[in-house]
Amino acid sequence: MSTPGRLAGKVALITGGARGQGAAEALRFTSEGATVVISDVLDADGELTAKEIGDTCTYVHHDVTKESDWSEVVTRLVEQHGHLDVLVNNAGIFPAGGVLDTSLADYERVIGVNQVGVFLGMQAGARVMVRQRSGSIVNISSIAGMQGSAGFIGYCASKWAVRGMTKAAAKELAPFGIRVNSVHPGIIDTPMLETFDAINEGIREGLRQRIPLGRNASADEVANLVLYLASDESSYSSGAEFVVDGGWMA
Repeated sequence: MSTPGRLAGKVALITGGARGQGAAEALRFTSEGATVVISDVLDADGELTAKEIGDTCTYVHHDVTKESDWSEVVTRLVEQHGHLDVLVNNAGIFPAGGVLDTSLADYERVIGVNQVGVFLGMQAGARVMVRQRSGSIVNISSIAGMQGSAGFIGYCASKWAVRGMTKAAAKELAPFGIRVNSVHPGIIDTPMLETFDAINEGIREGLRQRIPLGRNASADEVANLVLYLASDESSYSSGAEFVVDGGWMA
């Protein structure tokens, strides 16, 4: 007799799930019994990812900066599946730019996706979870949300905000049985690392040398941590920061 998966019977929404870290999370979740909806603005990649994962994964177009998109995506998910147990606010962008050379438009863009997108996600997801009196929200921040990073002023600002919003929401939503935690990845092998290549060819290697474990993480290693927070195994963890960085922040 087979053993039920760690997310058996749960329904999850993962933003930014078309590729990279979000796609790895979707695959890991479905392997543990979850029904997963991935959302993104990269429609071709998203459709392909959902097809490769199989029948327990579907893709929807979703701009996380738009309140109307959040309402439509969450409403449709609940109509189709009946409940929302896990929300992973994974969608994010990683533009370079320091305090002297970042335009207001560029700053507002990263804040819109990385910060406002998470706020709207928690709000839309929590409205469903409050009625259920249960749920787990996992917000993907970064080690840049725990320390400064020269040349990435907007990204740092957005990821510090995610850290703070997570703690505030965790206290507010706890009476409804909803847990909210943040995950802080270090240097992960995903398409987002291409930003470093655009700055300087040697940056990736320089960063890798600063990691005590001596290597970048795979997206699967982050997905394993997110899985733990999505599951009932982390039932007493809320408002906490979970770092996956190979010892960078030690």
